[in-house]
Amino acid sequence: MFRLPVLFFIVLTSIAGSVFGQGNQTVVTFEKSIETTLKLNYLLSLPEGYEDTDKAKKWPLVIFLHGAGERGDNLDVVKKHGPPKLVEAGREFPFILVSPQCPKDGWWTEQPVLELLDDLEKRYRVDADRIYLTGLSMGGYGSWHFSAKAPERFAAVVPICGGGVPYLTRSLKSMPVWAFHGAKDSVVPLNESERLIKVIESNGNKNAKLTVYPEANHDSWTAAYNTNELYEWLLSQHRIVK
Repeated sequence: MFRLPVLFFIVLTSIAGSVFGQGNQTVVTFEKSIETTLKLNYLLSLPEGYEDTDKAKKWPLVIFLHGAGERGDNLDVVKKHGPPKLVEAGREFPFILVSPQCPKDGWWTEQPVLELLDDLEKRYRVDADRIYLTGLSMGGYGSWHFSAKAPERFAAVVPICGGGVPYLTRSLKSMPVWAFHGAKDSVVPLNESERLIKVIESNGNKNAKLTVYPEANHDSWTAAYNTNELYEWLLSQHRIVK
């Protein structure tokens, strides 16, 4: 008594397959060549002794990515925060400091930061095993992004009040990470840093830590970049080449 419905279903399936072209898919490739010019203006600070020492000596490099408020075409505004501000005030660092400027209305993840790094390694005597990436707010997002995209290029990363896509950080299994955030941040919630640190730790990273300033709002970078321990920690890190 159950044979008729089964046979009827088989007939309908056969008819549907012939009508709708079951399995009729064609492989098509889209290809288009695009020529473009990559450009980023940046502030450069060379360490004392760079010009006078042995020309074969290599130096650590720190790339600093500013926040959204410093975008544009005026490099003076990049000096408002972070390491460029400290250099402008007279502080000397024992590393090459490069602070690029993101174009107006741009976003760091869209910018040629890795291509800039390629050029810096050609222009200056950069120690490839001691390249560090740091940034604040939008630059914190950029720091997470580029370190995850090319972990083989960096020895350590310091994202401040930033965030990102947790899944993408799966590549940071051994990258030394020191993140900073304000507990009362009303612009980028503390959870943005907490969840990324939690994810990379769950993936086996034992070199990650998060410093939270209990009373700080969005500006957690002033305290972070004024911490001497940060630079001591940073310069003690060397790229892990597998």
